[in-house]
Amino acid sequence: MVAGMAFTSASDKPESVGRQDVAGLGPAWEPGERAGVSLRTLVMVRWLLAGAEATAVVAVGMGLGFSVPYAWCLLLIAMSGLLNAFFALAGPLQRQAGPKEASLHIGFDILQISALLFVTGGALNPFAEVMIAPAALAAAILPRRLAVILCGVALAAIAVLTVWSMPLPWWPEQHLDQPLIYRVGSGIGLAAGLVLAAGYAGQAAAESARMELALNITRQVLAREQRLSALGGLAAAAAHELGTPLATIAVVARELAREAKDGAVREDAELLVSQTERCREILRRLTETPDTDDMVHARMGLLQLVHEVIEPHLDTPIRVEAVVTGAPGSHAPDIRRLPELLHAMTSLVENAVDFARSEVLVSARFDNASVVIEVRDDGKGFSPEILLRLGQPYVTSRPGGEDSRSGHIGMGLGFFIAKTLLERTGAHVDFRNSPAGGAVVSARWPRAAVEAPDPVAALNRLDDRAGATS
Repeated sequence: MVAGMAFTSASDKPESVGRQDVAGLGPAWEPGERAGVSLRTLVMVRWLLAGAEATAVVAVGMGLGFSVPYAWCLLLIAMSGLLNAFFALAGPLQRQAGPKEASLHIGFDILQISALLFVTGGALNPFAEVMIAPAALAAAILPRRLAVILCGVALAAIAVLTVWSMPLPWWPEQHLDQPLIYRVGSGIGLAAGLVLAAGYAGQAAAESARMELALNITRQVLAREQRLSALGGLAAAAAHELGTPLATIAVVARELAREAKDGAVREDAELLVSQTERCREILRRLTETPDTDDMVHARMGLLQLVHEVIEPHLDTPIRVEAVVTGAPGSHAPDIRRLPELLHAMTSLVENAVDFARSEVLVSARFDNASVVIEVRDDGKGFSPEILLRLGQPYVTSRPGGEDSRSGHIGMGLGFFIAKTLLERTGAHVDFRNSPAGGAVVSARWPRAAVEAPDPVAALNRLDDRAGATS
């Protein structure tokens, strides 16, 4: 059955559709950007590396009795310790190391490890995998260009260590001679491990940075919506409080105008009356759609909800319709006024209007168990390679800006924010393409998750609680 009505609009206004500058809510982010690392972390990692190297040298030389070039090994390890001591004495370690400074630190570690491996067998050294650690760290904390350069340096060092190095430490009375093919295989395996580890670390760090930024912006969007909601309540309260003094001022001004004998005084009194009426009219408009926390204004009908969602987009060249339908035998629910829900659905309608050819349909359906709101447009729909990734931050929402009225080429942040906000209200969000063409975004709630409580029952509970406390 049809429980509502349709709202449509088509005007001659320009085709450009105003879009919310979501990115303006947070810091700019570019692919490959990293959050950085403190100097203390770099120094601590180098101390750990130096400790592990010293332990390995002592264990191999003294524990196993291998012929180890102690002088070279201890000199190279001491260089790391001296560098750390220099930075510890030069200034505070809590400061953030810039990308170039961090690159120099990690570059030094790669060269130091390479030199230590050179004097202890090169790629044949079982500890050669240590080379992977600084490369993975570079991929995780540095911009992509610098990380690639450092990984290239590490790979070049591996190539040198594969074909040229001092002998592998071994028992002095025995001769160890490994064929070249074994050395090459060890080098290739080491290089493959480095590339994979760096790739995994870089991808995980990039995804973490994107997700953190997107969640921060989502929280800012929600906080802004809640501030606007609270502002509506303050406006209604102010209008209520100012009504009485304005009425008193109006009465006194009329008395002054009636009793004034001087024409100038009468004109001033009449001006005061007119301005008072103007103030009362402004306050009346403020209270037309108040958004307070009382039981009346904290709820809205499903029809009112879809109307508020499409209202910002009625003055566009696109025909925007909203329809509410319900299952037989079920009554239309009143929905709790949730800033998350209103912002998310308005954003989804905005995106649909931006990519639609001629029409956008917002349909709400309900039964005794659930409430579904669906946004459907008649555009080209989502591209197949993007459809499965929608709802993640920084995924382009449509095949290109040329299909968008505003020329907007999204990175998926708007979809991520909308999906996150809707899921916060208990919704299951689904993105798909319609068989008839166009994109479809639907949100389904268990009815109890969004339905406002019965005001009569709530008042009865308050009365019962008040009686119990008295």
